[in-house]
Amino acid sequence: MQMTEFLDRLENIFMNFRFADVLDVLLVAIVIYNAIKLIRETRAGQLVKGIIIVIGIWILANVAQLYMTQTLLTYVIQYGLVCVFVLFQPELRSALEKMGRGRVSGGLRSIFNAHSSEEAARQDRLRRSILAVVEACDGMSRSKTGALIVFERKTKLGDIVDTGTVVEAIPSVPIICNVFFNKAPLHDGAMVMRDGLLYAAGCILPLTKRNNDVAVELGTRHRAAIGMSENSDAVVVVVSEETGQISIALGGTITRNYTRESLQNELNSLLLDQDLAKSRSALFASLRRSKDEK
Repeated sequence: MQMTEFLDRLENIFMNFRFADVLDVLLVAIVIYNAIKLIRETRAGQLVKGIIIVIGIWILANVAQLYMTQTLLTYVIQYGLVCVFVLFQPELRSALEKMGRGRVSGGLRSIFNAHSSEEAARQDRLRRSILAVVEACDGMSRSKTGALIVFERKTKLGDIVDTGTVVEAIPSVPIICNVFFNKAPLHDGAMVMRDGLLYAAGCILPLTKRNNDVAVELGTRHRAAIGMSENSDAVVVVVSEETGQISIALGGTITRNYTRESLQNELNSLLLDQDLAKSRSALFASLRRSKDEK
């Protein structure tokens, strides 16, 4: 009997399904997809996670009848949404401009995380990009060529990429050195590395506002590196044009005097999935042992 009722309801749904309903679902899907894409490609993603947590606590407070918590969070959500629109006005404007130019496109599959095999391939690209950056920085350090390289991590830097030129190339020592050659058009900006690719160059980074805490001998590149690391979880590599000194900015702190070896070790530690690297090393070791036994 229940199965018959279910089939009747299903038939009723299909009988009353209109073209307008298809269009309605499609439009909602497009809006949701573009909203997720905007969040993933900018620094707004970290804030959205916090908003979701606050809403989750608010729902639990309603269920558990925690009246004070419920009232407090109701006001936080009401006024917080206004603050979000004010704080992320540039990102919202950029998204609307892209929609107006017809540049917002792509499949829904890009929303979801890559499979494990794709993640392994991404780690391999990232490992090769680290080697290229380390070799390039070592050469630029000796020639005292200034450089500013940003490794994107969880915080997406779409708003930073929009200030420069998208390159989307496989990184190599000649390409990196050519970008920062002092006569090159993009040498004054920052290079953004995304998922093991040289994604953009000539990008403008936010300067740190902690003028009293930063050493006076550090110039604009170093202040931009610190500012970028304050506003995101990115790893920023700097080569000084004056001294050739290699530095890394992370979490608002800059560490100086890296050698080629220490730079590579630090970038490997900060950027590579260590669990994946260990499992791959163990796999290669077992394959070598089995080959030797044969």
